[in-house]
Amino acid sequence: MKLAFESTGFRRLLDSLKTELAQDYLTDVAEHLEELRFRRGTLMTARIGPGNKGGGYALRRLEDKKLSWWQQLFASRPRDVYTFALHPRDDSGARALSEIRDDGISAAASIMAGVAEHVLAFFQQLRTELAFYLGCLNLEERLTGLQEGICFPLVEEMEGRRHSAKGLYDVCLALNMGRKVVDNDFDDEGQGLMIITGANQGGKSTFLRGIGLAQLMMQAGMFVPAERFSAGLCRSLFTHFKREEDAGMKSGKFDEEMSRMSEIADHVTRDGIGLFNESFAATNEREGSEIARQIVAGLREKGVRIFFVTHLYAFARSFWEHNRDMAVFLRAERREDMQRTFKVVTGEPLPTSFALDIYKRLFPDDTLTGTSAT
Repeated sequence: MKLAFESTGFRRLLDSLKTELAQDYLTDVAEHLEELRFRRGTLMTARIGPGNKGGGYALRRLEDKKLSWWQQLFASRPRDVYTFALHPRDDSGARALSEIRDDGISAAASIMAGVAEHVLAFFQQLRTELAFYLGCLNLEERLTGLQEGICFPLVEEMEGRRHSAKGLYDVCLALNMGRKVVDNDFDDEGQGLMIITGANQGGKSTFLRGIGLAQLMMQAGMFVPAERFSAGLCRSLFTHFKREEDAGMKSGKFDEEMSRMSEIADHVTRDGIGLFNESFAATNEREGSEIARQIVAGLREKGVRIFFVTHLYAFARSFWEHNRDMAVFLRAERREDMQRTFKVVTGEPLPTSFALDIYKRLFPDDTLTGTSAT
């Protein structure tokens, strides 16, 4: 049965199988391996060197003459043939012959070792490649069992700036929760800058992770966790998420943030993507907002697409008031009853992150002054 593959990867795999492990090649290898069993003995040549010392030992191929026992019995033998026999107890002679034999077959052994490594390396690489596809199949089966949607993305050109999705979710969260999770829709309208604000614990970080994972899966040639996903390829994808305090007290939290940002700046390239999650919040509101604004402006000038989750109101508001046409603004949804829907919707930045909601949920009987309600 003839199989037709449209995938460039599969066609390359089949071509490599034909080239690297052709039947003629495998047949030759099998014949050489059979001959190197030395079932008919070992034929070598040598020369006498200085001091009558042997050298130049080389393994020779035996003539492929298969004679019957009758022909072997009456076959004429060459005249100038000299033989010798070792005494069964001549250990030194046996060791000397063994060393001569090893010298003769060492070159052939090295060649066959290289061939074996070549074949083994091919199958090891093939195992790694097949493990990737098998992992994709297992992931698809798992997500389908959770009733989560998947799709093959629409891949745009490298210079494409539009980033959009319908039903996008964090695949890791779905796997950890073992159930269907809240998904989101978004469209950056080709602006290349998305600022996400809103309520604490409203799903902003989860939404940001979902975007990053979908981009990585798309560029790996996989399906993505969404009903529909469209994005341009990127040359680099970097993240700048907040971290816990340095337990070793080697540096302050803000120093650590700036150090990571400096390393990112050294490696970021045009047509890259940056995911920022509550970055530069370790300092005060005014300074953190100004630092974030300048860094975002510099990265945008370099052609980097930015997705920025922030509680820095001054930073988000400055873009809303002065550069609204250069960015898309999303906000984590919060109901009037303080409930989070974990949906991210279009909306202007608000001066509060509703942290008081969390306080009231954890301490329902307390007031902000710490007195108990009666």
